Amino acid sequence: MGLAMSEKAFVLIVGKEAGDESVADDLRSTGHFCNRVADGEAAIKSVQQRQPDVIVVDEVLAGDMGGVDVIQASREIAPDVACVLVVSPDRESEATAAIDGLGETGRDAFLLSPLDLERLRKSVDAAAVRASDARGKRLMRERLDKAYNFEGLIGVSESLRKELKRVKKLAPTKSTVLVVGESGTGKELVARGVHALSPRRDKPYKPINCAAVTESLLESLLFGHVKGAFTGATSDQKGAFEAADGGTLFLDEIGDMPIAMQAKILRTLENGEVLRVGSNDVRYVNVRIVAATHHDLLERIQEGAFREDLFYRLHAQGAIRLPPLRERREDIPLLVHHFLEAATAEYGISVSGVTPEALRKMTNHGWRGNVRELKNVIERMVIETDHDILDVDDLPEHISGCTDIVPTGTTSLAGLSMADVERLHILNTLKLTGGNRERAASILKIGERTLYRKLKDYGAT
Repeated sequence: MGLAMSEKAFVLIVGKEAGDESVADDLRSTGHFCNRVADGEAAIKSVQQRQPDVIVVDEVLAGDMGGVDVIQASREIAPDVACVLVVSPDRESEATAAIDGLGETGRDAFLLSPLDLERLRKSVDAAAVRASDARGKRLMRERLDKAYNFEGLIGVSESLRKELKRVKKLAPTKSTVLVVGESGTGKELVARGVHALSPRRDKPYKPINCAAVTESLLESLLFGHVKGAFTGATSDQKGAFEAADGGTLFLDEIGDMPIAMQAKILRTLENGEVLRVGSNDVRYVNVRIVAATHHDLLERIQEGAFREDLFYRLHAQGAIRLPPLRERREDIPLLVHHFLEAATAEYGISVSGVTPEALRKMTNHGWRGNVRELKNVIERMVIETDHDILDVDDLPEHISGCTDIVPTGTTSLAGLSMADVERLHILNTLKLTGGNRERAASILKIGERTLYRKLKDYGAT
């Protein structure tokens, strides 16, 4: 892959030969930003003031520090910096031994003087890509470490944080929990999380999809049956309520449950009674219900498709409402990174990251299938790619060809000062680019120095 605009680098050039004006001019002509210093002490001061993406350094320098010392010291300050060491032919063996002594913190490229500008340019371009990838991965890992992660529900968005906070408060109680959200938003993950954080965690957890089976089979699955209750009932069989006794029963898509079955569910919720199909013997269970639906149950009540008394029984503590992915787009880069790591580990395929343009396409996509769709797309890309880094041409066509513009929620900005709005917009753009300041500055149509100054003012450098 060629060097993208998002991978133009800030290059620190150190020493006499590397610091020749023609070297800086050549690198600037390809879009890189350059700073030239004469010796190691000045180099470290420069790194402390502004971390470079790439350091091009002579192996022999004036003063007490050599090029290898500069590389080692710079990597302690800026762990993602890529390094190109310039060595005279008669010093090659000594330089090689010194570099090998640094282990994994060694140089990224090794060039002999006199410098071939074309080779140097290619080395810097490649080092810039590696530095950008390393920085993006580190920043994404830091964000993942700080993100909310509840049973696989991952994000930094306020809308998700608010709901997960409520889940954690409800989980240790005896209350029935109702989870509302579109398909693929993670409703069953919430149910499993409620069970895991409850006093029932060591008891059974049983999920049942109320929309996946016929009414007669659903009754048998939930309440069990006795031998001879219907054709094929060759023995007594427990239902999910009895199997989950003492634990948690997850009723997925309860909004699609036949209304006659809803009356039986309500009876069990009120007094713990279970009546197996074909039997008159009442059994009693102690089961906590977590129910989920993609429907608006109040609308289903108006349509006569859902019992009002069951709704209020389920809705006693209010519903947990999981936002669709399109309403928490700031979480998409985190989820992409998380699913990429999981997919490469599962399939044993080496894919190191995602290009900024591919990530932008995914962030702009509508994701009607929500997090589940995103996970499936990442897995497919990892399996089918021919690249080390996922790019736009790895995306499914309906995503790669997307020209959607992410809508902005103006209501969330009400009451903010213009300075606050600017700060929020800049920080969100930086999140979108995975921390890549050059890309963020390009999107924002401001200079990189202006962006750096604003971030410093925000305390976000």
